[in-house]
Amino acid sequence: MNFRVFLILLLCPAVQAAEWFVAPDGDDSAKGSRLHPFATVQRAQAAASKGDTVILGGGTYRITEEMISQRRRIWAYVILLDKSGAQGKPIRYVAAQGERPVFDFSAVKPRGMRVHAFEVRGSYLELVGIEVTGVQVTATGHTQSICFSNTGSHNRYERLKMHDGMGIGFYLSRGAGNLVLNCDAWNNHDPVSGDKRGGNVDGFGGHPQRGDNGNVFRGCRAWFNSDDGFDCISAWESIRFEDCWAFQNGKSPDGKGLADGNGFKIGGFGLEPPRGGLPKEIPRHVVTRCLAANNKSSGFYANHQPGGGDWIHNSSYGNRANFNFLCRDFKVNRDVPGFGHRISNNLGFQGREEVQNLDESKCELSGNLFGGDLSKKDFVSLDAGELTRPRQADGSLPEITFLQPKAGGPFLQDPVPGAFGVDAKKARR
Repeated sequence: MNFRVFLILLLCPAVQAAEWFVAPDGDDSAKGSRLHPFATVQRAQAAASKGDTVILGGGTYRITEEMISQRRRIWAYVILLDKSGAQGKPIRYVAAQGERPVFDFSAVKPRGMRVHAFEVRGSYLELVGIEVTGVQVTATGHTQSICFSNTGSHNRYERLKMHDGMGIGFYLSRGAGNLVLNCDAWNNHDPVSGDKRGGNVDGFGGHPQRGDNGNVFRGCRAWFNSDDGFDCISAWESIRFEDCWAFQNGKSPDGKGLADGNGFKIGGFGLEPPRGGLPKEIPRHVVTRCLAANNKSSGFYANHQPGGGDWIHNSSYGNRANFNFLCRDFKVNRDVPGFGHRISNNLGFQGREEVQNLDESKCELSGNLFGGDLSKKDFVSLDAGELTRPRQADGSLPEITFLQPKAGGPFLQDPVPGAFGVDAKKARR
C-alpha cells in the first residue's frame, strides 16, 4: 500500500454508522437520540446517511394530512423515502426490539387522490417490523391506494403488517433485486371506488418493468383481501414466490363475496396486447412451496399468461378451482388451455374443481395429486384456521398441521421442507 494512503487511513478512521430514534411522542426539533427522539420518519430520513439505522419506538403514530410529503397530480405520497443507502451500507428503518410501531393513516383523506402511505423510491433500504393500518380511498372512479409502494432496487422488506384499510398491502411497480420477507397483509377492502367490491385491493402486487429482475416474495401471508392474495399481472420480468400462503381472499371476514378472490394470480397482460407490445421473452414466474386455501376463485391461476410458468410443490385446498392454468394466444387473441407450464409435485384437495384449462400434451407434469382417491383421513388436519396462527419469534411462518400428510399415505415421506409433495408413482398426473 502507498505510504501516503496508509497514513490517511490511519489518521482518518472509518466513520461509524449512526443510530437515529423516532417515537410517537418525539419532537422533530430534537436531536433524534434515544432520550430525545424525532417525531417523524421523514425527519429521521433527513438526518440519516448510508449505513445508518433509524429505530422506531413502539406505539401509534397518528398520521395527518399535514404530514403528506408530496402531492403530485393524483398521488399523495405521505411518508416518502427517497434517500438511498449503498451496497453493504443500507439505511435501515426498524422497529425497536420488542416494540410495535403502528402507523395509522385513517385520518389521511386527500380528496380524490391516491394515498401511498410509504412511498419507497430509494434503493438499498431495509424496512423491518413496521405496521400500517387505516389507509384510505377517497376517489370514486378507478383508483387504488397502497400501504407500501416500491420503485427502488435492492430493498428488503421484513415483518411488515398491512391491515384493516382500503389499500393494497405491498405494491412493487419498479425496481430490481427486492426481497419481501415474512410480511402479512389482511382485511383490506376498498368500499368507496368503482363498484365498491374492492377490485384493486390485493395483499401483494408485483409488477416490475423491463430489466427489473430478481424480485422475490418469501414467507408472506395474504388473507381477507378484497381482490387477490398475490398478483403479478403485466409483469415484464420474472418473479419468485416462495413459501407464501393465500387464503380467504375475495371475501370479507363475515363471508361476503367481494372482488376476484384468487390466491395467486400469476402473470397475464390482459385480453389485448399491451400498448408497447409483449416482452421479447415472456417472463417465466416461479411459484414454489406455496399454499392456497378457501379463496373465492382459483387457488393458483395463470391469468391469461402468454407462456408457461413453474409450479413446484404447491398445495391448494377448498378453492373454486384449485389450479387454473389458463393461457392466452395473442396471435389469435383468444384464451387457450395452459401450455408451456412445468407442474411438479403439487397437491389439490376438495376444490370445486381441481384443475382447469390445462393442455397436458403441451406441459411438463410429474408427481402431482389433484383430488383423485384422496380423503380426509390422509391428512393430519384440515383446519385452515391454523393459517392465522402467530408467527414464530424470528418472523417465520407458524408451525401448522393443516394439509400435512399422514405417514403411509399417498405422499412423499420426506418432501421438500414446508412443501406437501406427493409420490409420483401414486399420482395421477
